[in-house]
Amino acid sequence: MANHLQFVFFILASFVLCVKSNQVPESYVVYMGSIKEETNPEAIQADHLQMLSSIIPSEEKERVSLIQSYHHALQGFTAMLTEKEATLLSGHDGVLSVFRDRILQLHTTRSWDFLEKESGLRSERLKQRASSDIIIGIVDTGIWPESPSFSDAGMGKIPSRWKGICMEGSDFKKSNCNRKLIGARFYNNPPDSIQSPSNSSHIYGITSFGSPRDSVGHGTHTSSTAAGSTVMNAGYYGLAQGVAKGGSPSSRLAMYKACSLGGCASSAVLKAIDDAIYDGVDIISISIGMSSAFQSDFLSDPIAIGAFHANKRGILVVCSGGNDGPDPFTVVNSAPWILTVAASSIDRSFQSSIVLGNGIALKGSAINFSNLSRSESFPLIFGGDAAAESTPVSEASNCYPGSLDTEKAAGKIIICVDSDPTVTRRVKKLVAEGAQAEGLVLIDEAEKGVPFDSGSYPFSQVGNDAGVQILKYINYTKKPTAVILPTEDVEGFKPAPVVAYFSARGPGGLTEAILKPDLMAPGVGIVAASIPTVDIGDIPAGKKPSNFAIKSGTSMACPHVAGAAAFIKSAHPRWSPSMIRSALMTTATTTNNLGKPLTAHSGANASYLDMGAGEVSPLRALSPGLVFETTTEDYLYFLCYYGYKDQVVRSLSGNNFSCPGNQPSPDLISSLNYPSISIARLDSKQAGRTVSRTVTNVGPANSTYFATVDAPSGFMVKVSPEKLVFTRRWMKASYEVTFHVKDATKGYGFGSVTWSDGAHSVRTVFAVHVV
Repeated sequence: MANHLQFVFFILASFVLCVKSNQVPESYVVYMGSIKEETNPEAIQADHLQMLSSIIPSEEKERVSLIQSYHHALQGFTAMLTEKEATLLSGHDGVLSVFRDRILQLHTTRSWDFLEKESGLRSERLKQRASSDIIIGIVDTGIWPESPSFSDAGMGKIPSRWKGICMEGSDFKKSNCNRKLIGARFYNNPPDSIQSPSNSSHIYGITSFGSPRDSVGHGTHTSSTAAGSTVMNAGYYGLAQGVAKGGSPSSRLAMYKACSLGGCASSAVLKAIDDAIYDGVDIISISIGMSSAFQSDFLSDPIAIGAFHANKRGILVVCSGGNDGPDPFTVVNSAPWILTVAASSIDRSFQSSIVLGNGIALKGSAINFSNLSRSESFPLIFGGDAAAESTPVSEASNCYPGSLDTEKAAGKIIICVDSDPTVTRRVKKLVAEGAQAEGLVLIDEAEKGVPFDSGSYPFSQVGNDAGVQILKYINYTKKPTAVILPTEDVEGFKPAPVVAYFSARGPGGLTEAILKPDLMAPGVGIVAASIPTVDIGDIPAGKKPSNFAIKSGTSMACPHVAGAAAFIKSAHPRWSPSMIRSALMTTATTTNNLGKPLTAHSGANASYLDMGAGEVSPLRALSPGLVFETTTEDYLYFLCYYGYKDQVVRSLSGNNFSCPGNQPSPDLISSLNYPSISIARLDSKQAGRTVSRTVTNVGPANSTYFATVDAPSGFMVKVSPEKLVFTRRWMKASYEVTFHVKDATKGYGFGSVTWSDGAHSVRTVFAVHVV
């Protein structure tokens, strides 16, 4: 009987706790669709406050306030609500979605020269076409305005259409903006209910919020990559010396600081996009996103919502695809109105050699500024052999915190492995350093191509083959020794580009009928402007803090494409966002600097689910010949086919748009006028699948294009018609592509349809899932 009573008590207690948790106010975003341009912002905010007061109890009237108000391109607000109140609001007329305000994650010189060289085109004459009227909005961690990358020397007047402002803070003045950095906004601390525990900063005592100044370095790096001014003699403590510049050095920059070290509040990101639309930017670059494990639908994702409204106003939104690769279904920011970017390497590597006591030198990857030389050597020991008392060998082998015995490790070079990815390289380095080891060699096949910056501490990373050599040497040598040499940069590295190990892969988790990512761009070992750190461990002895940093991530790839898009926009101001995206995708390259197909980190050929249409080639994209224009109406049809109700899609449209039918039609998504083709399911017993596309001639008036098909084994791909004739510029033509499979293996098949007039090659890649 007592057991029964205890059980009942436990159930009641759980129920009470659950009810109480439902009653604790949290930050929620309330999204209400498109806004009519003539609407008064004050009237909108009054309506929203009225909505809140109708559901919030009178004794808690202090909660009837707006944390954020969205009233430029989209309508909605953020407020503190209980779960019950959020549910009530979601049923309110005019409310499309209500979702918790969450923390989104940051997706953290030579790269532009490499892209130009790979295009095979003479760049100087083409670059003279760039204008300085293009404005790139960056949603990120802020900016360090004193960086030479944001000098406005030689720049003309700010475009008269610009409506943005330069917000002041204790460490940021209006005078910090100039003709290059023309705007800077910041958004206040996120509510306590969503704050990350890691919001502190160690940079010159700057707090994470309170001004547009960057306290992390991420926003400064992405901004300078997209549109940084030309800086001579740039580099990182002697590495990667040369000229630093952004993809569109003549473009203007506007910073929207919505992020801190702990991440970015959904509500602030949405507000930043809304403000950027109002201010008058042409391109928005967003190197942040949700975790691939917790993807929201398109109307509960602040970036997807904001990007839809930006696109509707003629603004291209470029986003990083995420760093959760190399597994499939990890790509994020995959809405069809977003240009989604994967990351690749360039032809420069940062090498730190490990010289064994027998004279054999093995090339490792790292950024370290140790002062060691070949004349020195230290005892070499495997981490498992330096395990602390009562510590499993597996933990010491992985350099777990607290796993190494200082007496066994001190004065030696430790070898660790990465069989447990939960322990990052930075943690392993700190563990080895804390155990007084003279250096750390990490055996990690996956991340060997992504250099880790260990500051002055001797560190190098090798793949499995070199790792086996080192372990054999330890096992068969009585007193094994080694030394880790400081880093040297190697240019002309081959093969390049290679898809980065960490780069998120398709298919898109929300829909396989749109091929994502769209494009690939440099995102490994990228040198760009940063904040001057005061972290002693990151600065080589006797050196001053650097104005530049070397970073890796799809965060770094995204502004490469944003800069390329700005370059195209400056030459073709009439082009819509989708035309610019199409030009970049259909002219992307799929071969490396050895003239062979692009590969993934493993050495296998890369698929279009790894790299999208290929590596971005900005100079080629200036003259694509034909483009695929995807209109706002196309995106609305996409939402209909996806399964959103007619009323919801109409609210998004801001007009009297109606869905063609009541039933969702996922198969019809494949016929969205997109510059790539994806078919989520093709049964080998079916008669076949046909998709349609429409192209617009942006090349010479009188042009005739012929189609060629590259199809995998077991596929029959027919294009109809096989010839397109254009008699004038801006003329449109439509065609169909039919896919049949016979004896094709299950899984994805990849190929392309290319239209050529002899001068232009317009390549549409396809991915077809055979079931």
